[in-house]
Amino acid sequence: MRSSFFDRKPTVLRAVDGVSFDIAPGETLGLVGESGCGKSTTGRTILRLDEPTSGEIVFGGLDIRKFDRHELRAVRRELQIVFQDPYSSLDPRKTVGSIVSEPLIIHKLEPSRSAREDRVVDLLQTVGLSRDHIGRYPHEFSGGQRQRIGIARALAVSPKLIICDEPVSALDVSVQAQVINLLQDLQEKFALTYLFIAHDLSVVEHISNRVAVMYLGKIVEIASARDLYTKPTHPYAEALLSAAPVPDPKVKRERIVLSGDVGSLTSVADGCRFYHRCPLRQPSCAISEQVLTEVSPGHFVACQVRTGITGGAERNIKNY
Repeated sequence: MRSSFFDRKPTVLRAVDGVSFDIAPGETLGLVGESGCGKSTTGRTILRLDEPTSGEIVFGGLDIRKFDRHELRAVRRELQIVFQDPYSSLDPRKTVGSIVSEPLIIHKLEPSRSAREDRVVDLLQTVGLSRDHIGRYPHEFSGGQRQRIGIARALAVSPKLIICDEPVSALDVSVQAQVINLLQDLQEKFALTYLFIAHDLSVVEHISNRVAVMYLGKIVEIASARDLYTKPTHPYAEALLSAAPVPDPKVKRERIVLSGDVGSLTSVADGCRFYHRCPLRQPSCAISEQVLTEVSPGHFVACQVRTGITGGAERNIKNY
């Protein structure tokens, strides 16, 4: 008997599966991986722009996944995001002044119009723009300037944590450095904490204290930036770093070329998700869940070949 369309069970796709990490106040955690691995979904889930189906999102000691709409609005003053595309993340029908002042109105931070305007001017100057830009529209700015507007909007409510979702990937290389330097200056000035999502490993190395590597919805390695870039342990992290350009022509890095395709989140196996592309794979890797194991202080790897550990419980690391 042939089943009808309505009898079919929906396909379950876990874009983020068992991801767990912490971010210390004032720290920048880089989150890297190929397109489609779940980086942006992780960031959006922390803010509850995408609702998680299970787990915890702990901020300031409280699980904000349990918050209702009113409680969530209050905590969102401390959680902000800078989006990837500065061309689509700003409302083209609003002036810069309206865009930056909107969070102030929503959270009732500046009751008077004059106070809001003064605050907007201060924010624009903080990110390298001027008072003259208040009445202009997004299409009148370059990509780098638009991203500065997005940063000013995120800063308006004095947040503690900012999710930077590939904030420089749509910008020219020369402008990328300016925006990265701006983010670092702002972090020092306002004691900000960043989750910096990117696929450009050189950018992540420059700004991050620690780096987490994702593959098909799971974190496969997490370590300090120094440890990860000098001694990557997971085969996928090794391959990623081997493809990153080295500015010193005297330094020769052996390129690791992976076989096969990334695969689909709808058909992941019970074992290692990197199994079909891994040059070190063993038969047991296909059936054994790979758990994050501490190989040196603060350096965690999910690879039984490299750690010599099969099975067990994954280390419980909470968000912020």
